[in-house]
Amino acid sequence: MGLMIAGSVGASLLLTGCGNKFNPASGAPPTPRVVNVGNPDLVTVAHPEWFPVVKAGQINEPGKMDVTGAVFPDVNREVPVISLASGRVVDIRATLDQNVAKGQLLLRVQSPDITNAFDAYLKAKNDEQLAGDELVRARDLYGHGAISLSDLQQAQNAQADAQADLNAANQQLNTLGVNRKHPSDIVNVYAPISGVIISQNVTAASATGVTYSGTPNAFTIADLSRVWVICDVYQNELPHVHLDQLAEIKVNGYPNLVLTGHVSDIGPVLDPTLRTAKVRIVVANPGRSLRLGMFVTATLIGRKSEVHATVPADAILHLHDEDWVFVPAGGHNFRRVEVQAGGMLPGNQEEIVSGIQPGEPVVRSVLQLESQLEAQ
Repeated sequence: MGLMIAGSVGASLLLTGCGNKFNPASGAPPTPRVVNVGNPDLVTVAHPEWFPVVKAGQINEPGKMDVTGAVFPDVNREVPVISLASGRVVDIRATLDQNVAKGQLLLRVQSPDITNAFDAYLKAKNDEQLAGDELVRARDLYGHGAISLSDLQQAQNAQADAQADLNAANQQLNTLGVNRKHPSDIVNVYAPISGVIISQNVTAASATGVTYSGTPNAFTIADLSRVWVICDVYQNELPHVHLDQLAEIKVNGYPNLVLTGHVSDIGPVLDPTLRTAKVRIVVANPGRSLRLGMFVTATLIGRKSEVHATVPADAILHLHDEDWVFVPAGGHNFRRVEVQAGGMLPGNQEEIVSGIQPGEPVVRSVLQLESQLEAQ
């Protein structure tokens, strides 16, 4: 479309040397003549009345700014899965990218920590029972005047220390998830939250736990019902960004999907190369429509309303990622004007963010103008 119009309009300048013949003996080519053949943005037609003109309408909307970004997990909803019992992985029940529910079994670990903890528990239990018996006997002897008060206090202190050791051993078994009635060296590791496994650091027979050389973080689970969109905003646009600002999120692959979020953070440090700041937008993600790593377009909605022009959608020429309209230029002429088109509006109207003002006349149908130019 654009090439056809440009070809009909012609170039502004034409270099030609047809009137002069080149003489090799002169040692230099002839001087070219410059012929002005018109403005490439100016179209002259024989019948301007064939191209109806309408006045641009007006719409009041909050100021908008489009920025690009990518989807990241909300770090506040990322939870590592850690096996507190160190040992060898003997069974894996989940894998990367899998959806898991809270309390679901993820892996089983064979750990000598269980043996040591249960041994410490049995010893503490026996010591507590012995210290309790000695305290009972000391109280009886003290009641009959057979021992001094200091001996009774020593027996009470020994029983208290034994009880403390037993409580600590009990707590250790609870932490490791050991069943005292049916002890085993196998520890089950369960999902702490519901979500998606976004990182897996263990395989069968690998080491895991907090004390072995293997990684303590077996999995990472992320709740993707809410995500972050991290955008780059140039420094000259930062004055138009504020906390809690409303944002509309769109994905190229899903043209009918529009999600809303709000600005939760404006980075205090600029990228030294691009001079951009990281702006974080928190977005609800129903149905997990947004996937991690997706590139998105975020439209930041301003606080103040702005007046923009509106024209029929057929009046806009989309050419080489640019938008154009044609306006009367007097007599039989129309001038091509570059504009920035916005969103579609009811009644087959389209918003013009910049380029023309409300009330300015534009050609109602650019296709009709194009067809006439082609006929010429």
